Amino acid sequence: MAYSTSLADRIREYLVEQTKHKITEKRMFSGLAFMVNGKMCVNVSHENLMCRYDPAKQEEVAERNGYQPMVMRGKELTGYCYVTEDGFKSKRDFDYWMKLCLDYNSRAKAAKKKAKKRT
Repeated sequence: MAYSTSLADRIREYLVEQTKHKITEKRMFSGLAFMVNGKMCVNVSHENLMCRYDPAKQEEVAERNGYQPMVMRGKELTGYCYVTEDGFKSKRDFDYWMKLCLDYNSRAKAAKKKAKKRT
């Protein structure tokens, strides 16, 4: 599971500076997810950001430099995207994506816990 450790460090530093919420890290989606208050906020996927944001902002977000839709099982997921390095290279652009993810996190629903299988 290879992902950019330098991008992970950049995200980690931003989150520590910008929020007082509980931050945890979890390996998922072929990368590293940053969970804020138990909810997935932003991920590092290979060399890209994977962002979770308000689906109502889909059109605005889709026009940003570096945007790539997130597709799972042939279906584009609104409220999630990948961002290539050219879309977050500058501090201003990186801050945009991080703020977008953090702003939505307080309203986002946490993933449902899977029931343990009984054997």
